[in-house]
Amino acid sequence: MAEVERLVAEADPAGPPVLVGQAIHRKLREMTGDPDPYRGPKRMFNDLVLGLLPELKGMIREAADPLRAVARLAIAGNVIDLGANGTLTSADALAALRGVLTESFVEDWDAFAEALDRATSILYLADNAGEIIIDRLLIEAIGPDRVTVAVRGGPVINDATVEDARTAGLDTLVEVIDNGSDAPGTVLEDCSAAFRERFEAADLIIAKGQGNFETLSEVKAPLFFLFKVKCQVVAAHVGLPEGTHALIDRQRWSVGASGRR
Repeated sequence: MAEVERLVAEADPAGPPVLVGQAIHRKLREMTGDPDPYRGPKRMFNDLVLGLLPELKGMIREAADPLRAVARLAIAGNVIDLGANGTLTSADALAALRGVLTESFVEDWDAFAEALDRATSILYLADNAGEIIIDRLLIEAIGPDRVTVAVRGGPVINDATVEDARTAGLDTLVEVIDNGSDAPGTVLEDCSAAFRERFEAADLIIAKGQGNFETLSEVKAPLFFLFKVKCQVVAAHVGLPEGTHALIDRQRWSVGASGRR
């Protein structure tokens, strides 16, 4: 505990919280001698969502707008975040997924749909294991031939790695790359040069999860954020209540066109 407290105390208060998480989890891996301490929970949530696929596909087929329904399911899957909620259970995840289509969302949907229509090169930034299974459903609906999926460059919390992308079957559907970083977000300065090149070349970037929002919300790029607001700090920053499911156009949000800043 003393080592964790020291890492927190030494962190740059102006920097993204994910850098603190990165340092803490590097120390955790060092102290335990386990390169992936969350391997078990990641497998559990991957298996849980894989077992739900027939039900989720049925929900999508029955929806009035299947694309919008699968996007909402992908956002609901962001509840599977053991960094924000270390006590999350399978029952919690099930409830979130099964109830999502009746919950309220804050969505820049028209802008997202238009961006999808225009895009020829889409970079999809995955977030967590379990959640990545639902990401596959959204990618299938978008059109996988123009999508590249990026995962973390190394294990951190229950964030998705190449192994989880393979479990989801994404490696047989799209190109899967890693970002070269073990931060629980996308800190471009910490990512590989190869990833940054792909990031800069994409004409649409879909960023899943609050960690990606925290690290990329000020980056000028064609970004859409799909995540659940999980803490008061981010809620205040984005101008949305904690617990909100959000699909945010970075450009509209940053200039205040949607009334959020």
